[in-house]
Amino acid sequence: MQQAIVNCTIHTGDKIINDEVIIVESGVIQSLQKEVPDNCKQVDLQGNNIAAGLIDIHINGGEQFHFSQHPTEEAIHDIYESSLKGGTTHMLPCLISSSQENILKGIEAMKNYRTKYNNGVMGMHLEGPFINPVKRGAHLAKYVRTPTNSELEEIIRYGKGVIKLITIAPECFTNEQVEMLMDSGIVVAAGHSNATFEQAEHGFSKGIELITHLFNAMTQFGHRLPGLVGATFENEKVFAPIILDGAHCDYAAARVAYKIKKDKLVLISDALFLGEKVKEFKWDEFNARLVNGFYRNEEGNLAGATISMADAVRNAVLHLNVPVSEAIKMATCRPAKAIKMDKEVGYIKAGLPASFIKFSNNLELIEAMVL
Repeated sequence: MQQAIVNCTIHTGDKIINDEVIIVESGVIQSLQKEVPDNCKQVDLQGNNIAAGLIDIHINGGEQFHFSQHPTEEAIHDIYESSLKGGTTHMLPCLISSSQENILKGIEAMKNYRTKYNNGVMGMHLEGPFINPVKRGAHLAKYVRTPTNSELEEIIRYGKGVIKLITIAPECFTNEQVEMLMDSGIVVAAGHSNATFEQAEHGFSKGIELITHLFNAMTQFGHRLPGLVGATFENEKVFAPIILDGAHCDYAAARVAYKIKKDKLVLISDALFLGEKVKEFKWDEFNARLVNGFYRNEEGNLAGATISMADAVRNAVLHLNVPVSEAIKMATCRPAKAIKMDKEVGYIKAGLPASFIKFSNNLELIEAMVL
């Protein structure tokens, strides 16, 4: 049966519409039009706003399970269900640097999950293991390694259609290896990288148009050594996801980044867990404890975020001083563009999934709607 979403302001991703309704059938947007068809069930949003559902391209765990620790369908579903509570309808569960066996288990679990469920789990983000040990952050040193052609080929072959995004340190790769990834169709992000400005520029010249998390685990901007941050700022094509929780980067730095990157600044959660229900976490030699709203390891260093995408949107309005409509784009159409999936998600237009967020003007209400 067709449904008509009425009495709302529609943020399509391209424009804002006040005098149309959204027609949905079988989980797909059919059209935007002026009138409600006959015999169509109405969904009244009572004057609230609607946009495409939030997209999180970097999330590590749900309310119970961490995907790298538990590379299982159960962990993936936990991430999906937990994300929905924060307005996120589409996501890429992230598996961090680990053994080849663990990576292949994660890929297999994702394949099986997506066979069983037709929901907003778009695939996975493989963060590492081919990163620079100098900038490994919370990744375990024993799993960080230099890429070999054979290992890359196995990951590409086994992860076809499943790995949508991979984080690498481009300075650790040969040109042939970068081209191998680019040719595979996997979107490549530069992160956990000790790249010089020149090395970063070279990676961008090979087709990399995304970094992993701006300011975190990368060479910083200096007036003589601009680093990966400087290369990201200079290159207008490069998307820059940012963890907007006030701890992973200062809000002042985020405001500077927004002025420079404009529509290329993207929100991510990079949540270790959502909901702050997991108070302590240990996986192999990785440990984290929830302290005043942030996960920290036994040395007191940051070990993971806790924010949802809804939190990130609110923080963008509150601390970056952007309009609500701009913050919504930073969490919908822009991450979709960053991972080259903007023809499939991130907008309200005919043919795309009927997965939305309903939100109030002041963002006190941010609620997922999957029809």
